[in-house]
Amino acid sequence: MEVAVTTQVAPGAKSPAHEDAGVERTEVVIVGSGFGALAAAKKLAKAKTPFVLISETTEHLFQPLLYQVATGVLSPGEIAPPIRAVLAKYPTADVRLGRVVDVDADRREVTYEAGGEQLRLSYTTLIAATGARQAYFGNDHFADVTFALKTIDDAERLRHQILRCFEEAHTTTDPERRRNLLTFLVIGAGATGVELGGQIKELAQRYFATSLHDLEPEDVTVKIVEGADKALPPFGGKLSEYVAESLEKDGVDVVLGTFVTDIDAHGATLKDAKTGEERRVTAETIIWSAGVRANDFAHVLAERTGCEADRAGRLLVNDDLTVGGRADIFAVGDMISLNGLPGQSPAAMQGGRHAAAIASGKRDAGTPFKYRDKGSMAIINRFRAITRIGRIELTGFVAWVLWLAVHLMYMVGFRNRYVAVMSWMGSFLGRHRPHFHYSQQRTPAPGAAAAEPAGQVGAVESANDAGPAEQTRAAVAAPATITAEHAEESEAWRRERAERRTPAPSTP
Repeated sequence: MEVAVTTQVAPGAKSPAHEDAGVERTEVVIVGSGFGALAAAKKLAKAKTPFVLISETTEHLFQPLLYQVATGVLSPGEIAPPIRAVLAKYPTADVRLGRVVDVDADRREVTYEAGGEQLRLSYTTLIAATGARQAYFGNDHFADVTFALKTIDDAERLRHQILRCFEEAHTTTDPERRRNLLTFLVIGAGATGVELGGQIKELAQRYFATSLHDLEPEDVTVKIVEGADKALPPFGGKLSEYVAESLEKDGVDVVLGTFVTDIDAHGATLKDAKTGEERRVTAETIIWSAGVRANDFAHVLAERTGCEADRAGRLLVNDDLTVGGRADIFAVGDMISLNGLPGQSPAAMQGGRHAAAIASGKRDAGTPFKYRDKGSMAIINRFRAITRIGRIELTGFVAWVLWLAVHLMYMVGFRNRYVAVMSWMGSFLGRHRPHFHYSQQRTPAPGAAAAEPAGQVGAVESANDAGPAEQTRAAVAAPATITAEHAEESEAWRRERAERRTPAPSTP
């Protein structure tokens, strides 16, 4: 087995072997900025090993709390601090915004794109930690009409969509359109699906019910659709039953043993796994959380190293987390498959530290990676969660407090922890959603104002800047025309809503 050489080279310095070719050199290259990448970076920094971290984003994303950004509990900055700021105190760290597009395993070089240029960087050890992206199981067109939740941009788009639906439901004069606006369909009953479904229903019950006086919590329909016969399938048993019962108690419709066969801009077609019966569900908002696959860089590594990958694109790494036959290339986190290793942040962090320990010479090359299972947990709603630590299973308030404590511990920075606690107190103990805001205003690009008729610039900019799902929703959200067939129903519904808005007369 090849053993990596650990010569110490200052970041940005060029070795004699590469100086003529103009290739910059560093000791370790880390690709990514998630849990595994940050854990590796800190381990290397403490060992004073020079490294360059290359990421397509400028932040370290605390992905388990994305749903709280989407529902207005936390702000993006609280769960996504700048990775450069996190590593600023380490003199051997070099953070770069770029996208790694190729690897030459024999020459030990990566090629990355940054600022419109293609640059090369030579390394002694490469650590890949690029994570996973949403998977649609061969139905990639679903991405055009559904909302995902893997990035900060995803969370902000979904927050915008949720609030828009409630605001437009408050003003529309079409009862059918109102029903569609207030129907939220979540595909997948994993942690993300359960957390989102519970939070959206809580928004209706605790936030919008007090600020939109014509809204009753039962007006809002939240459906979570899962192909398995259990919610949160990895937990199983009584914990899965507790999750389903808790959601149903809160008014969330949990549809188990049901698959999605088609999705369009207006709803989805569901198929019962046992009977084969199909039915149509119309919804303005469809959230896809049914599966993930490794990011594209895993495919690049597989091709360049001869490493095999599974159906989800995850690399079948060696016991020591090396890739293929290369002792100088490691992969960690969601992009790998090894002995049933869970796709969770603790596994990524432990893997990152293991790879960094070998790269810095603190651990022998070839040492097998040993994962320490610290347990699993998931939050359902306010004051309710589930936790499994070994044979110990907890539910309810105790599990909820433990969930908060663990996630607070994993957050980066004292300020972020403090602000998160304050936000949680306002949201969970009160009814405050400090980061829930929505605006139809759009600032046009320079020169656009002169090209567009007055009053239309905002609409044009909004449509052009929106992602695929938002463009679809914008088209669906066009003002509805009340036809003769349902004019009578609309008038009756308007009278009912007016009665809801009219306060009851006070008693003398």
